[in-house]
Amino acid sequence: MAEAGSDVVIVGGGVMGSALAFWLTQLRPGLGVTVVERDPTYRRASSALSAASIRQQYTTPVNIRIAQWSREFLRRTAEHLAVDDDRPDVGLHEGGYLYLAGDGGAPVLREAHRIQREHGADVALLDPVALAARFPWLAVGDLALGSLGLSGEGWFDGYRLLTAFARKARSQGARYVRAEVVGMERDGPRIGAVLLDDGRRLPCGVVANAAGPWARRVAAFAGIDLPVRARRRTVFVISCPTPLARFPLLVDPSGFWIRPEGSRFIAGVVPADDADDLPLEPDLAPFETELWPALAARVPAFEEARLERAWAGYYEMNTFDHNAIVGPHPEVANLHFMNGFSGHGIQQAAAVGRALAERILGGRYLAVDLSPLAFERVLDGRPLVELNIIG
Repeated sequence: MAEAGSDVVIVGGGVMGSALAFWLTQLRPGLGVTVVERDPTYRRASSALSAASIRQQYTTPVNIRIAQWSREFLRRTAEHLAVDDDRPDVGLHEGGYLYLAGDGGAPVLREAHRIQREHGADVALLDPVALAARFPWLAVGDLALGSLGLSGEGWFDGYRLLTAFARKARSQGARYVRAEVVGMERDGPRIGAVLLDDGRRLPCGVVANAAGPWARRVAAFAGIDLPVRARRRTVFVISCPTPLARFPLLVDPSGFWIRPEGSRFIAGVVPADDADDLPLEPDLAPFETELWPALAARVPAFEEARLERAWAGYYEMNTFDHNAIVGPHPEVANLHFMNGFSGHGIQQAAAVGRALAERILGGRYLAVDLSPLAFERVLDGRPLVELNIIG
């Protein structure tokens, strides 16, 4: 059963797909945009299950520029995404990121700092004395250096951002269809239609793959091997009876991260079992064996911490180089990708959605040049190496 054609069909209505739908319909009112989303409750969506943080502390200039553009958007979401009298507040809290390093990691942190400052990031290097003065709850005996984001870094309500993008996109004319994509009709260098599980056929001018952890399967419908895998990450919700003032998002040399979440904290650690497509259920074992001991060693107050609950979400991990793949495929010109963000997708959605919309509509990037993230680097075997990876 064929439907009327759409100018753009977006596969996936999470934060990436909805950001793209928002920008397409804002930049070109009247454009036919259809978003195909199999679960409008977003129960398993990475956007809804994310720790929803934003940083500028990257070592690749394109990621720094994306973060800076997205930061400015997040500061003004109530203005950008208002629908009638609803002005969504995503609760951006610029509490900063704090990367810690021992002697072995200090040179990398210094090089990262040089790159970040060169591209306008508001970050400072702190020696152990300065760290102890600023964060008296922190154990610094084994540390050589810390890198602290002074502004433009922190956390926000990711689910609120997702739903605000989707609501605004709908108000501008984007159509959301509840279905699952099960195939594509490819005729040489173009995709002519997207096929749905309910038998519908959606003719299209452009297709955008915004399927998150399931992006590889969608790409395969067009005969393309996309190096993106679903990797489970457990987020632990922890209470601590001791007040800890000015607590940033802390990234420890041992591999854990932790940040405040209301009156509690959320934290995570890279799992020992990092297989693809594990069940989306939290793995509680690492809390006792890995996370809690490391937390208590770094912040002694966490010796009295208590695990309150946990949840699990998927990283859409780009196994090639842990950076996003964005833009058209070189051999299938009307198939565009916004995939493989490897844990930093929700913080980059505003900028990536805007830039990709510009690329689709006008053939070039304007807001942020995303050409370093092109698919060609995968085909050519040229990884874009990012040193500051979390998880």
